[in-house]
Amino acid sequence: MQEKKYMHSIYQICFGVFFISLIVSCSDNKKKITADTKIPPPPPLQAEVFIVKTKTISEKLELPGTIIANESTDLHPEISGRLTYLNISEGKTIAKGTLIAKIFDGDLVAQLNKLKVQLNVAEQTTSRYAELLKINGVSQQEFDLSQLQINNIKADMAIVRSNIQRTELRAPFSGTLGLKMVSSGAYITPASVVTSIRDNQQLKIEFNVPERYIEKIRIGQILDFTTVGMNKKYQATIDASEFGVTEENRSLKIHANVINGDKDLLPGAFVGISVRFDPDTTALMIPSQAVLPQARGKKVARLINGSVAFSNVETGMRDSAMVQITSGLSVGDTIILTGLMGLKPDTKVNVSIINE
Repeated sequence: MQEKKYMHSIYQICFGVFFISLIVSCSDNKKKITADTKIPPPPPLQAEVFIVKTKTISEKLELPGTIIANESTDLHPEISGRLTYLNISEGKTIAKGTLIAKIFDGDLVAQLNKLKVQLNVAEQTTSRYAELLKINGVSQQEFDLSQLQINNIKADMAIVRSNIQRTELRAPFSGTLGLKMVSSGAYITPASVVTSIRDNQQLKIEFNVPERYIEKIRIGQILDFTTVGMNKKYQATIDASEFGVTEENRSLKIHANVINGDKDLLPGAFVGISVRFDPDTTALMIPSQAVLPQARGKKVARLINGSVAFSNVETGMRDSAMVQITSGLSVGDTIILTGLMGLKPDTKVNVSIINE
């Protein structure tokens, strides 16, 4: 029994020594493998690139506008009073100076007649004083006072005639009358609108150009426009502009004279304007997908000696697939088109396709 216990202890000791030897051996082998093994570097990325080159582009600007008359105004009386005459043929063309409306002026006419009588008497008196002055029948002062009275009466008559003219409402220019807003016999004031008048012989277009395009707009430039619901295309020539940019929307107001207008064009109508600028033969255009938006600006990934480098750029006009680069790139630069989200500076890239 004693001998069995002794043999069992020997077996346990031998098994423990073997197990410890096995662990030590595995640990040494692992250290040897780790020390001798090197992790290979990741292979270079495959990417499509684009070679930057110049391209001729012609930028077109689409803008809304409004047709306006050459001259247009609402007609108001100068004084208050009762309408005694009204000559408004709605939609008819009248000549400059045509009498449109007349306010009661009976009191003014009576004043004028009274002054005419006074003038006649004063002139007769002055005539007699002139004869008496020759024989020293009156003094020079008396003659001068009679002459002064004549001048005063004439001045009063001019004032009354001016007031009579203010009772008349005449066409300020040749044009087409609008709708009649009052009726004969009505009492009107300077705030009352009698009718409106427009000169449609030369129609114009009014529109606003954004500040960034102001330098490309010039007097005499021809533009195309269309009206709502009509397929016909019209043309106009830029005639004038405001003296400065508006602070509200940072734009410049432009007027253009319609070249081939017809009776279908009416003042106040909405038009769609198309402005074509001079072609740019040195524009740098790249695919839109190459531009990476940033919190402050934009950038593109360039390929320089097989490695990635990022450059900040500024963009201009764009179409469905390309965008103009105005700053940040030069002719001949190679930009990366694919795999942009995984690129980092100095990353090695293999070019698989050169898209020119």
